[in-house]
Amino acid sequence: MGDREMLHELRQQAHNAGIEGNSKMTEDQLRDALRRVGKGEPAQMAKQQAKR
Repeated sequence: MGDREMLHELRQQAHNAGIEGNSKMTEDQLRDALRRVGKGEPAQMAKQQAKR
């Protein structure tokens, strides 16, 4: 899978997880936010923590 496809897939997963406004997040930030949501953290809090 190419880098663009992987990034698109991560963005789709983030959207499905309720992480809104993820278009400017990096791949690492998306992975971190998705990991946090997977552990039960609220989506928007996970997004804010991942962007730090």
